[in-house]
Amino acid sequence: MNFFVPGRLCLFGEHSDWAAEYRQINPNIEPGYAIVVGTNQGIYAQVKTHSDLVFKTANQPQILKLAMDKNLLLEMAQTENFYSYIAGVAYQALTRYGVGGLEIDNYLTNLPMKKGLSSSAAICVLVARAFNYFYQLNLTIEEEMNLAYWGEKTTPSQCGRLDQACAFGNQPILMIFDGDRHQLKPLTIGQDLYFIVVDLAGSKNTQEILTQLNQCYPVAKNALEAQVQDYLGRINAQIVQEAILALERGDAAILGSLMSQAQTEFDRNLIPACPQQLNAPILHQLLKHKPLQAYVYGGKGVGSQGDGTAQFIADDRHSQQKAIAIIQQDFPQMQCYELNIPQSNL
Repeated sequence: MNFFVPGRLCLFGEHSDWAAEYRQINPNIEPGYAIVVGTNQGIYAQVKTHSDLVFKTANQPQILKLAMDKNLLLEMAQTENFYSYIAGVAYQALTRYGVGGLEIDNYLTNLPMKKGLSSSAAICVLVARAFNYFYQLNLTIEEEMNLAYWGEKTTPSQCGRLDQACAFGNQPILMIFDGDRHQLKPLTIGQDLYFIVVDLAGSKNTQEILTQLNQCYPVAKNALEAQVQDYLGRINAQIVQEAILALERGDAAILGSLMSQAQTEFDRNLIPACPQQLNAPILHQLLKHKPLQAYVYGGKGVGSQGDGTAQFIADDRHSQQKAIAIIQQDFPQMQCYELNIPQSNL
Protein backbone atom coordinates (compact mmCIF):
# COMPACT_ATOMS: atom_id res chain seq x y z
CA MET A 1 0.00 0.00 0.00
CA ASN A 2 1.34 3.45 -0.92
CA PHE A 3 1.11 6.31 1.57
CA PHE A 4 1.80 10.03 1.26
CA VAL A 5 1.77 12.55 4.11
CA PRO A 6 2.64 16.20 3.43
CA GLY A 7 4.53 18.59 5.63
CA ARG A 8 2.67 21.29 7.55
CA LEU A 9 3.00 25.02 7.07
CA CYS A 10 1.78 27.22 9.92
CA LEU A 11 0.51 30.29 8.07
CA PHE A 12 -0.21 32.10 11.36
CA GLY A 13 0.02 31.29 15.06
CA GLU A 14 3.31 29.47 15.62
CA HIS A 15 4.07 28.70 19.29
CA SER A 16 0.46 29.38 20.37
CA ASP A 17 -0.23 25.63 20.77
CA TRP A 18 2.17 24.85 23.60
CA ALA A 19 1.70 28.32 25.14
CA ALA A 20 -2.03 27.71 25.59
CA GLU A 21 -1.33 24.41 27.38
CA TYR A 22 -0.22 26.54 30.35
CA ARG A 23 -3.86 27.61 30.82
CA GLN A 24 -4.11 24.43 32.91
CA ILE A 25 -1.87 26.17 35.47
CA ASN A 26 -2.61 29.86 34.81
CA PRO A 27 -6.15 30.53 33.49
CA ASN A 28 -5.19 34.15 32.72
CA ILE A 29 -3.22 32.95 29.70
CA GLU A 30 -5.19 33.39 26.46
CA PRO A 31 -6.22 30.42 24.27
CA GLY A 32 -4.02 29.78 21.24
CA TYR A 33 -5.09 30.09 17.60
CA ALA A 34 -3.27 28.91 14.47
CA ILE A 35 -3.97 28.44 10.78
CA VAL A 36 -2.20 25.48 9.21
CA VAL A 37 -2.14 23.83 5.80
CA GLY A 38 -0.39 20.85 4.26
CA THR A 39 2.53 21.48 1.89
CA ASN A 40 2.74 20.19 -1.68
CA GLN A 41 5.86 18.27 -0.60
CA GLY A 42 5.98 15.38 1.83
CA ILE A 43 6.94 11.81 2.67
CA TYR A 44 6.16 8.84 0.42
CA ALA A 45 6.28 5.21 1.51
CA GLN A 46 5.28 1.70 0.52
CA VAL A 47 4.04 -0.30 3.49
CA LYS A 48 3.14 -3.91 4.21
CA THR A 49 2.63 -5.99 7.33
CA HIS A 50 5.60 -7.69 8.99
CA SER A 51 6.22 -9.51 12.26
CA ASP A 52 8.74 -6.83 13.30
CA LEU A 53 9.01 -3.06 12.87
CA VAL A 54 11.15 -2.44 9.78
CA PHE A 55 11.84 1.03 8.40
CA LYS A 56 14.20 1.93 5.59
CA THR A 57 14.74 5.30 4.01
CA ALA A 58 17.02 6.82 1.40
CA ASN A 59 18.02 9.45 3.99
CA GLN A 60 19.67 6.99 6.41
CA PRO A 61 22.29 4.31 5.67
CA GLN A 62 21.03 1.90 8.34
CA ILE A 63 17.74 0.01 8.27
CA LEU A 64 15.70 -0.03 11.47
CA LYS A 65 14.59 -3.51 12.48
CA LEU A 66 13.09 -4.03 15.92
CA ALA A 67 10.88 -6.71 17.43
CA MET A 68 7.44 -5.41 18.39
CA ASP A 69 8.43 -5.37 22.04
CA LYS A 70 7.43 -2.45 24.30
CA ASN A 71 10.79 -2.20 26.04
CA LEU A 72 12.81 -2.29 22.82
CA LEU A 73 10.54 0.25 21.10
CA LEU A 74 10.59 2.59 24.11
CA GLU A 75 14.38 2.37 24.36
CA MET A 76 14.77 3.38 20.70
CA ALA A 77 12.10 6.09 21.00
CA GLN A 78 13.99 7.81 23.81
CA THR A 79 17.21 8.21 21.81
CA GLU A 80 18.19 11.18 19.62
CA ASN A 81 18.19 8.82 16.64
CA PHE A 82 16.18 9.66 13.48
CA TYR A 83 14.32 6.37 14.00
CA SER A 84 13.07 7.45 17.44
CA TYR A 85 9.92 8.88 15.81
CA ILE A 86 9.01 5.60 14.11
CA ALA A 87 9.67 3.64 17.29
CA GLY A 88 7.68 6.13 19.40
CA VAL A 89 4.53 5.74 17.29
CA ALA A 90 4.96 1.96 17.16
CA TYR A 91 5.32 1.89 20.96
CA GLN A 92 2.07 3.86 21.38
CA ALA A 93 0.23 1.75 18.78
CA LEU A 94 1.37 -1.48 20.46
CA THR A 95 0.50 -0.21 23.95
CA ARG A 96 -2.94 1.12 22.99
CA TYR A 97 -4.11 -1.32 20.31
CA GLY A 98 -1.91 -4.44 20.49
CA VAL A 99 -0.87 -4.18 16.83
CA GLY A 100 1.63 -6.31 14.97
CA GLY A 101 4.59 -5.03 12.95
CA LEU A 102 5.04 -3.13 9.68
CA GLU A 103 7.64 -2.91 6.95
CA ILE A 104 7.89 0.69 5.74
CA ASP A 105 9.96 1.69 2.72
CA ASN A 106 10.27 5.49 2.71
CA TYR A 107 11.41 5.60 -0.91
CA LEU A 108 11.03 9.36 -1.41
CA THR A 109 11.09 12.46 0.79
CA ASN A 110 10.90 15.82 -1.00
CA LEU A 111 10.10 17.74 2.17
CA PRO A 112 12.94 19.77 3.75
CA MET A 113 13.91 18.24 7.10
CA LYS A 114 14.22 20.29 10.31
CA LYS A 115 13.02 23.46 8.58
CA GLY A 116 9.79 24.20 10.45
CA LEU A 117 7.60 22.19 8.06
CA SER A 118 6.86 19.38 10.54
CA SER A 119 8.93 16.70 8.84
CA SER A 120 9.05 14.68 12.07
CA ALA A 121 5.28 14.98 12.54
CA ALA A 122 4.73 13.86 8.94
CA ILE A 123 6.75 10.70 9.61
CA CYS A 124 4.74 10.08 12.80
CA VAL A 125 1.41 10.58 11.01
CA LEU A 126 2.49 8.25 8.19
CA VAL A 127 3.39 5.48 10.67
CA ALA A 128 0.15 6.03 12.65
CA ARG A 129 -1.91 5.94 9.43
CA ALA A 130 -0.21 2.73 8.33
CA PHE A 131 -0.98 1.00 11.65
CA ASN A 132 -4.56 2.27 11.39
CA TYR A 133 -4.96 0.91 7.85
CA PHE A 134 -3.30 -2.51 8.18
CA TYR A 135 -4.66 -3.35 11.62
CA GLN A 136 -8.17 -1.95 10.94
CA LEU A 137 -8.14 0.35 13.96
CA ASN A 138 -10.90 2.51 12.39
CA LEU A 139 -9.32 5.72 13.69
CA THR A 140 -10.57 9.09 12.47
CA ILE A 141 -8.05 11.63 11.14
CA GLU A 142 -8.07 13.35 14.54
CA GLU A 143 -7.43 10.03 16.27
CA GLU A 144 -4.54 9.35 13.87
CA MET A 145 -3.19 12.79 14.79
CA ASN A 146 -3.48 11.93 18.47
CA LEU A 147 -1.60 8.63 18.03
CA ALA A 148 1.11 10.46 16.08
CA TYR A 149 1.29 13.20 18.73
CA TRP A 150 1.79 10.78 21.62
CA GLY A 151 4.25 8.83 19.49
CA GLU A 152 6.37 11.94 19.00
CA LYS A 153 5.95 12.93 22.66
CA THR A 154 7.48 9.53 23.56
CA THR A 155 10.70 10.83 21.99
CA PRO A 156 12.79 13.74 23.35
CA SER A 157 10.87 16.06 20.96
CA GLN A 158 8.97 19.03 22.44
CA CYS A 159 6.31 19.07 19.73
CA GLY A 160 2.97 20.80 20.24
CA ARG A 161 -0.43 19.82 18.87
CA LEU A 162 0.07 22.06 15.83
CA ASP A 163 2.46 19.76 14.00
CA GLN A 164 0.22 16.76 13.35
CA ALA A 165 -2.28 18.87 11.36
CA CYS A 166 -0.38 17.59 8.30
CA ALA A 167 -2.79 14.63 8.62
CA PHE A 168 -5.46 16.82 6.95
CA GLY A 169 -3.42 17.28 3.76
CA ASN A 170 -4.02 20.42 1.67
CA GLN A 171 -7.16 21.47 3.62
CA PRO A 172 -6.47 24.69 5.59
CA ILE A 173 -7.43 24.22 9.23
CA LEU A 174 -8.04 26.60 12.14
CA MET A 175 -6.70 25.07 15.34
CA ILE A 176 -7.83 26.39 18.73
CA PHE A 177 -5.83 25.43 21.83
CA ASP A 178 -7.20 25.66 25.35
CA GLY A 179 -5.21 23.90 28.06
CA ASP A 180 -5.08 20.21 27.17
CA ARG A 181 -8.00 20.54 24.73
CA HIS A 182 -7.96 21.54 21.08
CA GLN A 183 -10.50 22.07 18.30
CA LEU A 184 -10.08 21.85 14.53
CA LYS A 185 -12.21 23.78 12.05
CA PRO A 186 -11.80 23.45 8.26
CA LEU A 187 -11.55 26.86 6.57
CA THR A 188 -13.11 28.06 3.32
CA ILE A 189 -10.80 29.60 0.69
CA GLY A 190 -12.38 32.27 -1.53
CA GLN A 191 -9.82 32.29 -4.37
CA ASP A 192 -6.76 30.30 -5.43
CA LEU A 193 -3.78 31.41 -3.30
CA TYR A 194 -0.10 31.28 -4.27
CA PHE A 195 2.54 30.95 -1.56
CA ILE A 196 6.31 30.50 -1.72
CA VAL A 197 8.11 28.53 0.98
CA VAL A 198 11.87 29.18 1.15
CA ASP A 199 14.47 26.99 2.82
CA LEU A 200 16.90 29.69 3.97
CA ALA A 201 19.91 27.33 4.01
CA GLY A 202 20.68 28.70 7.46
CA SER A 203 20.62 27.04 10.84
CA LYS A 204 18.55 27.33 13.98
CA ASN A 205 18.17 25.50 17.26
CA THR A 206 14.47 24.81 17.82
CA GLN A 207 15.12 23.24 21.22
CA GLU A 208 16.84 26.42 22.43
CA ILE A 209 14.00 28.61 21.12
CA LEU A 210 11.38 26.46 22.85
CA THR A 211 13.37 26.31 26.08
CA GLN A 212 13.82 30.08 26.26
CA LEU A 213 10.19 30.88 25.37
CA ASN A 214 8.81 28.29 27.81
CA GLN A 215 10.69 30.08 30.59
CA CYS A 216 8.18 32.95 30.14
CA TYR A 217 5.40 30.66 31.43
CA PRO A 218 3.20 29.93 33.31
CA VAL A 219 3.34 33.26 35.18
CA ALA A 220 5.22 36.25 33.74
CA LYS A 221 7.90 37.41 36.22
CA ASN A 222 8.86 40.60 34.35
CA ALA A 223 7.89 42.87 31.45
CA LEU A 224 9.78 40.79 28.86
CA GLU A 225 7.91 37.62 29.81
CA ALA A 226 4.60 39.52 29.82
CA GLN A 227 5.36 40.66 26.23
CA VAL A 228 5.87 37.07 25.11
CA GLN A 229 2.56 35.99 26.65
CA ASP A 230 0.76 39.01 25.16
CA TYR A 231 1.99 38.25 21.64
CA LEU A 232 1.25 34.50 21.76
CA GLY A 233 -2.17 35.25 23.28
CA ARG A 234 -4.05 38.49 22.57
CA ILE A 235 -2.06 39.83 19.59
CA ASN A 236 -1.87 36.48 17.81
CA ALA A 237 -5.62 35.87 18.31
CA GLN A 238 -6.44 39.20 16.67
CA ILE A 239 -4.16 38.56 13.66
CA VAL A 240 -5.52 35.03 13.16
CA GLN A 241 -9.16 36.23 13.24
CA GLU A 242 -8.39 38.80 10.54
CA ALA A 243 -6.53 36.17 8.51
CA ILE A 244 -9.56 33.84 8.57
CA LEU A 245 -11.70 36.57 6.99
CA ALA A 246 -9.01 37.27 4.36
CA LEU A 247 -8.78 33.54 3.50
CA GLU A 248 -12.55 33.34 3.11
CA ARG A 249 -12.39 36.26 0.66
CA GLY A 250 -9.27 34.90 -1.03
CA ASP A 251 -7.63 38.29 -0.41
CA ALA A 252 -3.90 37.72 -0.96
CA ALA A 253 -3.02 41.39 -0.38
CA ILE A 254 -4.56 41.43 3.11
CA LEU A 255 -2.98 38.07 3.94
CA GLY A 256 0.43 39.44 2.93
CA SER A 257 -0.07 42.53 5.06
CA LEU A 258 -1.07 40.37 8.04
CA MET A 259 1.99 38.14 7.56
CA SER A 260 4.26 41.19 7.67
CA GLN A 261 2.37 42.54 10.70
CA ALA A 262 2.74 39.19 12.48
CA GLN A 263 6.50 39.21 11.82
CA THR A 264 6.89 42.79 13.11
CA GLU A 265 5.00 41.95 16.31
CA PHE A 266 6.89 38.66 16.70
CA ASP A 267 10.21 40.49 16.42
CA ARG A 268 9.25 43.20 18.88
CA ASN A 269 7.85 40.86 21.51
CA LEU A 270 9.79 37.59 21.18
CA ILE A 271 13.31 38.38 19.95
CA PRO A 272 14.34 39.79 23.37
CA ALA A 273 13.46 36.41 24.95
CA CYS A 274 15.82 34.44 22.66
CA PRO A 275 17.96 36.91 20.68
CA GLN A 276 20.67 34.44 19.68
CA GLN A 277 18.20 32.34 17.67
CA LEU A 278 15.41 34.78 16.78
CA ASN A 279 17.47 37.73 15.49
CA ALA A 280 17.62 35.56 12.34
CA PRO A 281 19.73 37.78 10.01
CA ILE A 282 19.20 35.58 6.94
CA LEU A 283 15.41 35.57 7.36
CA HIS A 284 15.23 39.34 7.77
CA GLN A 285 17.58 39.97 4.84
CA LEU A 286 15.26 37.98 2.56
CA LEU A 287 12.06 39.54 3.91
CA LYS A 288 13.45 43.02 3.18
CA HIS A 289 15.01 42.17 -0.22
CA LYS A 290 13.88 45.05 -2.45
CA PRO A 291 13.65 43.23 -5.82
CA LEU A 292 11.10 40.84 -4.27
CA GLN A 293 8.68 43.51 -3.11
CA ALA A 294 7.07 44.03 -6.54
CA TYR A 295 5.98 40.39 -6.66
CA VAL A 296 4.93 39.53 -3.09
CA TYR A 297 2.38 41.06 -0.73
CA GLY A 298 4.27 40.09 2.42
CA GLY A 299 6.15 37.37 4.24
CA LYS A 300 7.21 35.97 7.59
CA GLY A 301 9.23 33.28 9.27
CA VAL A 302 7.94 29.73 9.61
CA GLY A 303 7.64 27.26 12.48
CA SER A 304 9.61 28.17 15.58
CA GLN A 305 11.13 31.00 13.46
CA GLY A 306 14.89 31.64 13.30
CA ASP A 307 16.97 31.13 10.15
CA GLY A 308 15.13 28.01 9.00
CA THR A 309 12.31 28.79 6.58
CA ALA A 310 10.37 31.79 5.25
CA GLN A 311 6.98 32.09 3.57
CA PHE A 312 5.64 34.67 1.12
CA ILE A 313 2.32 35.17 -0.63
CA ALA A 314 2.08 36.37 -4.24
CA ASP A 315 -0.85 37.72 -6.27
CA ASP A 316 -0.91 34.99 -8.92
CA ARG A 317 1.14 32.20 -10.47
CA HIS A 318 3.15 34.63 -12.63
CA SER A 319 4.20 36.72 -9.62
CA GLN A 320 4.96 33.53 -7.69
CA GLN A 321 7.32 32.34 -10.45
CA LYS A 322 8.99 35.77 -10.74
CA ALA A 323 9.61 35.86 -6.98
CA ILE A 324 11.08 32.34 -7.05
CA ALA A 325 13.38 33.31 -9.94
CA ILE A 326 14.65 36.37 -8.01
CA ILE A 327 15.36 34.33 -4.89
CA GLN A 328 17.16 31.62 -6.87
CA GLN A 329 19.26 34.22 -8.66
CA ASP A 330 20.13 36.43 -5.67
CA PHE A 331 20.30 33.69 -3.01
CA PRO A 332 21.42 30.57 -4.93
CA GLN A 333 21.99 28.60 -1.72
CA MET A 334 18.27 28.81 -0.87
CA GLN A 335 15.64 26.35 -2.05
CA CYS A 336 12.13 27.48 -3.05
CA TYR A 337 8.91 25.45 -2.95
CA GLU A 338 5.49 26.34 -4.33
CA LEU A 339 2.46 26.05 -2.09
CA ASN A 340 -0.80 26.54 -3.95
CA ILE A 341 -4.06 26.47 -2.01
CA PRO A 342 -7.05 25.99 -4.33
CA GLN A 343 -10.36 27.80 -3.99
CA SER A 344 -12.82 25.78 -1.91
CA ASN A 345 -15.55 23.85 -3.72
CA LEU A 346 -18.74 25.23 -2.18
